[in-house]
Amino acid sequence: MAMESPVSFAAYPSKLQHVSENQGGAADHSSSEMGDNSCTLHPKPVARSGTEENGHSEPREEEEEEEEGRVQVPYGLSSAPCFSPIQPVDRNSSLQQYQKVENQCEVSTTDNPEEEIQASIAGAAVQTKVIPGQWNQGIAETPDLVIEVAGRRLQAHRSVLAEKSDYFRARASRDTLRIKGVSATALELLLGYLYTGHLEVRPEELAELIAAAELLQLPCAVQCAADSLRRQLSLNNCYHVLSLAKRHRLATLRDATYSFMSDHFLEVLRDPTIYGHLTGSERELILRRRNEVGPRCLLLVELSSIAPTHGSSSRPPSRESSRPQSPAVEEDEEQPEEEEDRPHFIYRYSEVEGGNSCWKPLTCLPAEAVARGSATCMLYNYVVIAGGVRGHGSSARASDHVCCYNPATDTWSTLRPLRQPRAQLQLLALDDCLYAVGGECLFSVERYDPRMDRWTAAAPLPRGGFAVAHEAAACNGEIYVSGGSLSYRLLKYEPRRDQWHECPGIQGHQRSSGMAAHAGSLYRFDTGRGGSQGQRQQGVIVSRYNTLAKRWSQCGTLNPLPAPTGPLPFRCTALDGVIYCVNRTGALRFHPPPLEGGDGCFDPETLPVPLCFKRVLVPLVLSFPDQCRADSVEQQPPSRP
Repeated sequence: MAMESPVSFAAYPSKLQHVSENQGGAADHSSSEMGDNSCTLHPKPVARSGTEENGHSEPREEEEEEEEGRVQVPYGLSSAPCFSPIQPVDRNSSLQQYQKVENQCEVSTTDNPEEEIQASIAGAAVQTKVIPGQWNQGIAETPDLVIEVAGRRLQAHRSVLAEKSDYFRARASRDTLRIKGVSATALELLLGYLYTGHLEVRPEELAELIAAAELLQLPCAVQCAADSLRRQLSLNNCYHVLSLAKRHRLATLRDATYSFMSDHFLEVLRDPTIYGHLTGSERELILRRRNEVGPRCLLLVELSSIAPTHGSSSRPPSRESSRPQSPAVEEDEEQPEEEEDRPHFIYRYSEVEGGNSCWKPLTCLPAEAVARGSATCMLYNYVVIAGGVRGHGSSARASDHVCCYNPATDTWSTLRPLRQPRAQLQLLALDDCLYAVGGECLFSVERYDPRMDRWTAAAPLPRGGFAVAHEAAACNGEIYVSGGSLSYRLLKYEPRRDQWHECPGIQGHQRSSGMAAHAGSLYRFDTGRGGSQGQRQQGVIVSRYNTLAKRWSQCGTLNPLPAPTGPLPFRCTALDGVIYCVNRTGALRFHPPPLEGGDGCFDPETLPVPLCFKRVLVPLVLSFPDQCRADSVEQQPPSRP
């Protein structure tokens, strides 16, 4: 029988035999020619022993088929792939031997076998990425370790990894290491950490990174990742980070998230996706941290009073002549517009060595805040300023603007405006709500719910209870209003019933100056003249109202007023068992008597206050969150934002 033309097999590269992302190595290549037809033969994959996988050798056939098509990005420099040709078949070999080779190959016919070969070689080239320069500082040798993970090949230095990880130290003799159960992204982050000591991780990468760090015995990397997330905390991811911290038992990150929520309490409170998912104990925790974040200190908020203009007024003429004048009106003359444009500050009181006092500017009121005729109070350790008057003379208009200052972040923000503009109102915090009481020509009262960020109408003041330039205080879960246009009347508001009641009034002819609550009692400070005939001097009379017994009693006097404290009305607040009575000339400190009876006493020396020309100083009590940041504030007042 005549023999067919002889078949010659020359060395050729196959599609399967080049270096791929899945196999990470070089394979044998061969080609053949048969008659006039050009064929490229591709050997089928044959099972073979794989590289080290956590220290063991396993068949790689099934894994290579699963990992086919993945992209390989080596971490460092690698050797060029080598192609080992299959030995050519002898011309006189039998047809049976040729068929055996053909069964192990896939035949692909092409018009141009040279192009096919070049394309196969190009596809086999391994993409290389040099280790970043900041990683490779002080390392002269080239990478000597190949790490195969999730279809990718990462290259590194065995000496660097073995120095910082027991896992790599135990496998320091191997040139190739295959790791299972770890994502390529997590391993790349950990390699960067081993080289540089720094780690930046996103919240969605934390779970994979913790799993990889536990496998590679890098507990310090977990703490570094927690520190990275702590620096990235925001209102958009704080609850997600909290969930991750609790799931992986990262106590430091969990506490940092609670502190972040406490520092941004109002924003968290208004966000149902955050506050609505917190447990009752977590809500109590962040609120307690908010209110008890640091030592309590005295603040002074610098505001401006409303003074009547010559020949014109922002109030109707009938009101101007018929109602009692407010203490704020009698306090100052008209302030010029250029004086009004000067920045208004919030000052913090601190004691320095030697017993001397020091007032440091904490912040400056923003330009949109209304300082003239407005009211201020504390809510959740925020300084809230509401209402006031914008403009001067005939263009003066009451304002509905409400803003607040967050000392934890040193930022100002805007709250929901009042339902109606108010000037010379009183602002109080009670039962986690704000109450705006009265104002010029107003009997109405508004309640603000911070969780809903909404003002709603409360019961109006009783008939004839027109309140302006009055004093108000919250005591035993109720609001008490007196003074100003109410004169000696005392009105009580019960939030649970949403009702106002008339309480026994105080007897006397002194001018109302200030009122504060302390230890379940109200203290009213009135200014007037006392002393013997012909020697009557300006002084202060202190009266206490027992809210349970519903009875007034006089509990202290100061006559005459110590210099340089003038007869101007006071604004009062209680701090650590002492009631501070502040005006722009100084501050009196009154020590209330025990509940059993007796008289209280004033300190013989007044407390100096910041110099402010024709302005009103309103005292507040704040739990300051950061002693260091407060002490680092410059003595000079900051510029207006």
